[in-house]
Amino acid sequence: MTIKSIKHFSMLSQPLKTLAKLALVGGVMATSFLASAAPVEIKFSHVVAENTPKGQAALKFKALVEQRLPGEYKVSVFPNSQLFGDNNELAALLLNDVQFVAPSLSKFERYTKKLQLFDLPFLFQDMAAVERFQQSPEGQKLLGAMKRKGIIGMGYLHNGMKQFTANHPLLLPTDASGKKFRVMASDVLAAQFQTLDAIAVKKPFSEVFTLLQTRAIDGQENTWSNIYSKKFYEVQSYITESNHGVLDYMVVTSDTFWKNLPADKREVIKQCLDEAIAYGNKMAADKNAQDRQAIIDSKISKVVELTPEQRQAWVNAMKPVWKKFEDQIGKDTIKAAESANQ
Repeated sequence: MTIKSIKHFSMLSQPLKTLAKLALVGGVMATSFLASAAPVEIKFSHVVAENTPKGQAALKFKALVEQRLPGEYKVSVFPNSQLFGDNNELAALLLNDVQFVAPSLSKFERYTKKLQLFDLPFLFQDMAAVERFQQSPEGQKLLGAMKRKGIIGMGYLHNGMKQFTANHPLLLPTDASGKKFRVMASDVLAAQFQTLDAIAVKKPFSEVFTLLQTRAIDGQENTWSNIYSKKFYEVQSYITESNHGVLDYMVVTSDTFWKNLPADKREVIKQCLDEAIAYGNKMAADKNAQDRQAIIDSKISKVVELTPEQRQAWVNAMKPVWKKFEDQIGKDTIKAAESANQ
């Protein structure tokens, strides 16, 4: 090779060396960027305290996701309506301002009428029957009832069975006649009391204690844990152990968020959520049993148990409510739920 050829080769090789160096630097920078990229944030918003079964389930979900997908996903839990309240958390979900919420089943009425099933009075005998139905094909199908509206049900989170409280014993349906009872914003729950010739008062949960204390209402319905934690038993003389309805939640996410997750990450996140829900449901069962006993031990209010005949009288009185909402919910769905009782 001549001196001229060598110089020419050297001149050609300089750009190649420069490109190689730039590629190396670019690769290092890209690797560094990926390594330092912040994890994807998943926001879980709810309206209750952290020490409740729902609150603990949300924290369990956070722990599991961050343990199994370290550095990739971060779950931020916002309890006590810190971000959104009962009335706007579903709208926030659809706007992707949060990725998971867990409203009570009654809150979905504007998105689907099918979930009104769970407000039907005296449909389920106990939580075991509720669980059997929710895990059945018919119950699992209801998780997808709002998909066309952009909402996907991920699982059922329990609170427990509801009891009646009042300042006089409620042993028979006629005992409720003319009395005022607070209910959630649910047409089914309003109809439940109207069929007893009672007055249904739709008021926020936060106002119930004051309404009871001032005798603005005569009674209300709630789970043992809510009756105890909110001290309703201190301003009500009687609690009828009716187990007449279920107060549960549905953990939901948006269709947009869920389908845009990588398939392998979506599978892990769903497993974490299933485990967290099971954890919360076990806690709910334990808490209701403990709080029921705590109310009995307090001797402030009297717990009244219904005889089989008395309970059947309530069932018979409430059956017209089932018929009223049969077309909206679906006759076959109601039948499947009823068959979960053993």
